[in-house]
Amino acid sequence: MGIAPSPDQAQLSFRDATEEDVAVLVELVESAYRGDASRAGWTTEADILHGRRTDADGVREVVTAPAGRLLVAERDGAPVACCQLEHRGDAAYFGMFAVTPGLQGSGLGKMIIAEAERTVRESWGVKEMHMTVISVREELIAWYERRGYRRTGTTTPFPYGDERFGIPQRDDLVFELLVKEL
Repeated sequence: MGIAPSPDQAQLSFRDATEEDVAVLVELVESAYRGDASRAGWTTEADILHGRRTDADGVREVVTAPAGRLLVAERDGAPVACCQLEHRGDAAYFGMFAVTPGLQGSGLGKMIIAEAERTVRESWGVKEMHMTVISVREELIAWYERRGYRRTGTTTPFPYGDERFGIPQRDDLVFELLVKEL
């Protein structure tokens, strides 16, 4: 006999995003990372980056990518979280992870990442999940480490001057690769 899911888990469903979801997913991602609305959650980047996090073209590109998918978590038919999954050989890339700010800290993020890991193992048979995180986001990196991800020390430059990624408020931003064996 298994343990019954909590009411929160029972209400959560997953599906792949479609082009019809683009506008609402742009809003979801923006709300989780940018502007004053993002301060309701703990994943905000409002102090280190201004401007936008993504746009309709960027989300549409992820939704329609042949080697990937944008996984959407819904509660009562409304998107409450999403994440990008991209097949890269023996690994999958995890990105564009966003949880509605008012639901951050509720355990929803743990459920999403667990579902993402299950999905890429079953769909693509990959052995690792990769992600990049802005290295100064220590609290966020610690959260991923508690989920089994490890810092690699491998970094890539932040794209300064490309406002598609935001307007940096400091000059020490780099992306660090985090990896988890699945």
